[in-house]
Amino acid sequence: MKLVVGITGSTGVIYGIRLLETLKLLNIETHLIMSEWAEKCIVMETDHDLNYVKSLATQCSDETNMAANVSSGTHKTDGMIVIPCSMKTLSSVANGYDETLVARAAGVTLKESRKLILVVRETPLTAINLENMLKLARLGVIILPPVTEFYTKPRGIDDMINHIVGKCLDQFDIEHDLFTRWGSNN
Repeated sequence: MKLVVGITGSTGVIYGIRLLETLKLLNIETHLIMSEWAEKCIVMETDHDLNYVKSLATQCSDETNMAANVSSGTHKTDGMIVIPCSMKTLSSVANGYDETLVARAAGVTLKESRKLILVVRETPLTAINLENMLKLARLGVIILPPVTEFYTKPRGIDDMINHIVGKCLDQFDIEHDLFTRWGSNN
């Protein structure tokens, strides 16, 4: 399996980092694209540095490199996850504005009928945000906001992060043990 992972500058970059860590452990090939603000948020929000995050991916491309292989539909992938996905990136994808490689790769994922997951991060949501999400959902994009669940009795932030990453993996039928499934402990 080969997945494109976009990390954009919405708070919550730890979701993208944990996804990459998990995919690396599962030996799944990844192509990472980070926005400028994602790179800034990594430094502001985590104890990781850019070299560590890049080391988790099989391949990395600069967000300004519109000639990267993931900008073409002839480059085969199984899909893309933008985690977290800023409202700017959501809007770009919803309106076909391929100004960055993250938006272009998402557009390619859509046009090639591959699975696209957007882990949208914002609250509260405006009518514009909701309309963009609805537009994309109608096109088959999976809108997966990082909504905390409590039925698994998370013991901390790591459990909450793992749950969202696990939900992303479930969309690609990737087996994992990041959370306890409903009915497994009741």
